[in-house]
Amino acid sequence: MKNRKIGVFDSGVGGLSVVQAIQKALPESEVIYKDDKQHVPYGDRDVEEIHGFVLPILKSLVDEGCEVIVVACNTVTTNLIEPLRKEISVPLVGMEPMVKPAAAATKTGVIAVCATPKTLSSRRYRWLKDEYAQGVKVLEPDCSDWSYMIESNQLDREKVANIVNSVCSQGADQIVLGCTHYHWIEQIIKELAAGRATVIQPEQPVIEQLKRVLAQLP
Repeated sequence: MKNRKIGVFDSGVGGLSVVQAIQKALPESEVIYKDDKQHVPYGDRDVEEIHGFVLPILKSLVDEGCEVIVVACNTVTTNLIEPLRKEISVPLVGMEPMVKPAAAATKTGVIAVCATPKTLSSRRYRWLKDEYAQGVKVLEPDCSDWSYMIESNQLDREKVANIVNSVCSQGADQIVLGCTHYHWIEQIIKELAAGRATVIQPEQPVIEQLKRVLAQLP
């Protein structure tokens, strides 16, 4: 695969974990990362407001020669990926909560989705549940302050533990990380859930999709 210029966008530090995964999988490619530290976190902002923040940043990545852009933000993907695809001249690869694999893998019939309020209220997320989680109980714990904790490097392990323990005690055997910020505490969540639940996030499926998109470029 020839060298490509790949853009990655996220509201804050979450997307850096995606950048690392791409660099490991596609070491020949050049990755340009942009965030929106000025307005992070996005999870409780108005969708139109988020659109106004994101569009110029994605356009700047195109202007810098990116041939494909990974939108490493579940909030943006679940609420805005379709209009953005009409407005941006290169392919966009989105990230969204892994409801489908979690629902397919659960043995208890209970999964937990850790995501921002804006992701959980999106039509796309509701569609994912309706399509793939029929007959599965989906827990949606309040993780609304996790992004801020991670962005400000003020992790409250007890708060995280309370949520993990709560969903596990309710029978969840799959915990979906539906926000890239949470990838930075994935190891902590795995330790807290050990022996009770599997923790999943979409970096590897996104890289596979990115490879497919790159292979189709001229």
